[in-house]
Amino acid sequence: MNFSPKKKTPNILLLIASFAIVSLILWNTNSFFKKFKEEERYKMQIWATAQSEFLSLPVEADPGNLHIKIFQNNTSTPMILVNKDSSIKINNMPGALSSDTAYINRKIRKFKSENNPIFIEYKGENLATLYYGNSEVLNKLKYYPIALLLIIFLFGTVIYFLFKTNKTSEQNKLWAGMAKETAHQIGTPLSSLLGWNELLKSENINPEITKEIEKDITRLETITNRFSKIGSLPILAEHDLVEETKNAYHYLKSRSSKLINFSFQTHVDHVPVLLNKALYNWTIENLVKNGIDAMRGKGNISIEIFPSGSSVKVLITDTGSGISKNNFQTIFNPGVTTKKRGWGLGLSLVKRIVEEYHNGKIKVLSSSEKGTIMQISLKVKK
Repeated sequence: MNFSPKKKTPNILLLIASFAIVSLILWNTNSFFKKFKEEERYKMQIWATAQSEFLSLPVEADPGNLHIKIFQNNTSTPMILVNKDSSIKINNMPGALSSDTAYINRKIRKFKSENNPIFIEYKGENLATLYYGNSEVLNKLKYYPIALLLIIFLFGTVIYFLFKTNKTSEQNKLWAGMAKETAHQIGTPLSSLLGWNELLKSENINPEITKEIEKDITRLETITNRFSKIGSLPILAEHDLVEETKNAYHYLKSRSSKLINFSFQTHVDHVPVLLNKALYNWTIENLVKNGIDAMRGKGNISIEIFPSGSSVKVLITDTGSGISKNNFQTIFNPGVTTKKRGWGLGLSLVKRIVEEYHNGKIKVLSSSEKGTIMQISLKVKK
């Protein structure tokens, strides 16, 4: 089987091209902002020149249509004109009063930080000083690069999670492929074992021996069946949850250490649920074995079944060392394990079997130094 991951070169090129386009837009916007700011200053210099000529005219002189046109044309740039006699004239500042000295001084400081003031002179005499701020359009354009940077950040975050998801998907395909290949490889010696067992039966060997061999062969067939179902949609059929849980319970009890005390309790006799028997038994087995490992081979394991509205809950309780509350969610992630030699696949498979295949829920109900309770919730078939 070919497990080689797909080449990521097109994705990387797409990422580089995307960042290049966004960076170009950012640079172009910054250039446009500077050009627009220069044009706005040029417009204010024209206004200041017109004001200089206007202030130099005799009182009885006609200012002319050109001067009036220039003064009326500025409807967007906020400005404060301070004459040499300290009188103040404001424009394009709705609600502002020239008599409000504190407000005018704050605005002058703000305008000076945005643009250098323009001194209106005539024949070497300073007639007035023009303070002006950025227009509303320029202010919006000023913050546009910041918005673009946020877009770049969000875009990069999306790309990162896209690559991460793609990598996880490839890993899942790899594990699924390995599982199917393992099932395929087990099938050949398993067929041979069946033949050898039949041969042993004909040799007048103690029937108990061949019977036990048959149990182990059946067990291997179950394991092969489980692995072959990984990565494909399993077939669900109506089964009694109580009976299937009991079967898994008795099998695990008979093959576990005598130092483990098993107990089984059910508050309902029969619960019809859509199940895949092989995968459900695998789930119970994984949870019980995790509990046994947490107890280091000695302690109590209990399985309890009780109805809850339209669903049924299965509790697997152990008396192990417990799980940190911070790990209640992460222990179901692939590769996460608290065991020194664990692969971190057991609980990940359990979560997938319960939630993706059976539309149920699994969680750590509670955990402490005295033990852990794992809860499986499945819908009852009506």
